Amino acid sequence: MIASEHRELPVLAVLCGESRPPDMRAVESGAVVRYTDAAGLAEALSGADALFVYDFLSTAVPGAWHAADRLRWLHIASAGVDPVLFPGLRESDVVLTNSRGVFDDAIAEYVLGVVLAFAKDFARSHDLQREARWLHRETERIAGRQVLVVGTGPIGRAIARLLRAAGMRVSGAGRRERIGDPDFGVVHESARLTEVLPHADYVVAVAPLTEHTKGMFDARAFAAMKPSARFVNVGRGELVVTSDLVEALTTKSIAGAALDVFDTEPLPAEHPLWTLPDVLISPHMSGDFVGWRNTLVEVFAENFRRWRTGEPLRNVVDKTLGYVPSGNQGAG
Repeated sequence: MIASEHRELPVLAVLCGESRPPDMRAVESGAVVRYTDAAGLAEALSGADALFVYDFLSTAVPGAWHAADRLRWLHIASAGVDPVLFPGLRESDVVLTNSRGVFDDAIAEYVLGVVLAFAKDFARSHDLQREARWLHRETERIAGRQVLVVGTGPIGRAIARLLRAAGMRVSGAGRRERIGDPDFGVVHESARLTEVLPHADYVVAVAPLTEHTKGMFDARAFAAMKPSARFVNVGRGELVVTSDLVEALTTKSIAGAALDVFDTEPLPAEHPLWTLPDVLISPHMSGDFVGWRNTLVEVFAENFRRWRTGEPLRNVVDKTLGYVPSGNQGAG
């Protein structure tokens, strides 16, 4: 896709949060760049050819969409596209791309870390250290334990590879059932989730948020898990019916949870998840490694170069599915 031909340079709107994206020089040399916050987004979109949603948690795009009179391309600086996948964008000709691939390995490391934290009882060791108490205990092995990774995209695959390397037995759950998968071995159909949950010692949620996955982890799903199972959510908070998770943890229907994403962020200070035992909470940071902001800009800058020169864009999202289909992530 080539930007407007009657202009020397295309107009790019960049939706920022508290700070601008770092090192945009390569982009600024090839576009008229309008940096804006949510309040000024509509004005910045008027006459813009492209939009870079650097503030990927912002919900401002739908409200400003009426001003997008020339827009041809929208890139979001995250793997998840749910903040911008509203009816107006779905029904338009605007191409949507994401930052698939940036966070895969970092999130996989986070998941391995919390699995080890549960198995080796690190949280209690930390508490006992603060009390200067020497209390010997036995801990669990992770080798041979069963993991179900719900979501078989590139992040799920990175998780599967790392947990397999640690000796765990991993299977997946996705849209279609298949065997012989190189990373998961067996992929179960998500529609049969409650049939396979009873076999898992750890359940990792990393599915994209769509109309089919919203609320998939509800009371029925938690009731299907082993009482000794741990639940890890590094996908989207809305994959979970939070009140049902709180009930499952309170009644010890499951043994614990590691949660990096929530349906309300920041998690309110009075929320019961903060004080429930065997719950590990992190503030939506599982993929945020040192230098991740620069990497996000590099991904966008390469797609911007392709857009200017008419080359195929990387990571084009299927707006019907809500994610980049396998095999359509582009070169590189």
